[in-house]
Amino acid sequence: MNVVQRRRAPLFAAIVATVVTYAVTGAVQASAADREAATLGPGHVIVTVDMEHSRFVPDRLRVREGTLVTFEVVNHDPIHHEFVLGDDDVHRAHERGSELLHPPVPGEVSTGPNETGMTFYAFDEPGTVAFACHLPGHAEYGMVGTVEVVPVPVP
Repeated sequence: MNVVQRRRAPLFAAIVATVVTYAVTGAVQASAADREAATLGPGHVIVTVDMEHSRFVPDRLRVREGTLVTFEVVNHDPIHHEFVLGDDDVHRAHERGSELLHPPVPGEVSTGPNETGMTFYAFDEPGTVAFACHLPGHAEYGMVGTVEVVPVPVP
């Protein structure tokens, strides 16, 4: 290898690494978008919801009516969070509340730093169901999401 080739080798390696990183990142983003666009159910499905940087990932799901979803809620943050899913009355009650921990209730789970919790929810009719973390300031920061419930197609 001559002097010019030795000088260009690190530049070539950096360019290749950048292209590979871009290609892999694009594929991962496409996969996440495909996963969010997928309609789950009917029946029983398990969905992992990650809490990272005080955000839900994914923050949107689409399920068919008649779907029972078990939510595995993984808190990757160094602070407490909650996952509360339900109608407007449920959210109003939690907005006024100040509980750090919740007893096991369908659609609700509290998680400590770097912990995992589980809850479930039956989506029985079309519409939109919201989920949020109602600990002080978390929902306002953007820790909210929705589940769109769509009818089962008629054959």
